[in-house]
Amino acid sequence: MKRGLLDFRHVSVMLGGKRVLDDVTLTIGAGEHVAILGPNGCGKSTLIKTITRECYPLAEPGSSLTILGRETWDIFELRRLLGIVSSELLERSTREITGREMVLSGFFSSIGVQPYHQISRAMTRKTNQVLELLGAGHLADREMNGISPGEAHRLLIGRALVHDPMALLLDEPSNSLDFRAALGLRDILRKLARAGTGILMVTHHLPDILPEIDRVILLREGRVYADGPKRELLTTRRLSKLFGLPVQVAQRDGYYHLW
Repeated sequence: MKRGLLDFRHVSVMLGGKRVLDDVTLTIGAGEHVAILGPNGCGKSTLIKTITRECYPLAEPGSSLTILGRETWDIFELRRLLGIVSSELLERSTREITGREMVLSGFFSSIGVQPYHQISRAMTRKTNQVLELLGAGHLADREMNGISPGEAHRLLIGRALVHDPMALLLDEPSNSLDFRAALGLRDILRKLARAGTGILMVTHHLPDILPEIDRVILLREGRVYADGPKRELLTTRRLSKLFGLPVQVAQRDGYYHLW
């Protein structure tokens, strides 16, 4: 396995008096493609926020958390190494910003560009390259509050990619997207995965799991329920237990579907 992206050892996180993550142990290699699947409220988003240092684990005996081999980080340095894609980032935008400003803001771990940010020619050049890579050049001068959710997700991916991160962290990537936008998003993510960008995705939606993702971690009630190859875990029996109701699973063209 390549150098570890993250190594959780007996990690627990409390939010609002509730243990949202409970004794989680897992290791993910840099460059590895992994999906974390589970029902709403199982702790998936908290796991991402623990990686990005928005949440901190309890200090308990035997507990440790390292990211890229380090236990302590300057949070802004860390976020320059990880590309974060979450709908919550759009909700934090408090002013009208353009698509170009959204992508540029990835250099500063901000949402939008502030007057005190110093933008170099290299940053502008890389932003334009990323916009073209994602087929989003036409969105550069559009305001974020005037584009579709699918277009906004594309720009969020651009924001995450502009500083050449070691991995993309995607939190429920297809939320609020219609069928066409979700297909477009998956096409983009597949290209990035094949180009070598590590993908760590949390989702409750089975079709989000790209064919390039082989490993799946099932999360239930804040605990790792199972961890292994998707062909072994994405089964009717496993997922019926995970979601607590009878389900059926089908596979087509490398994608799994649940009903």
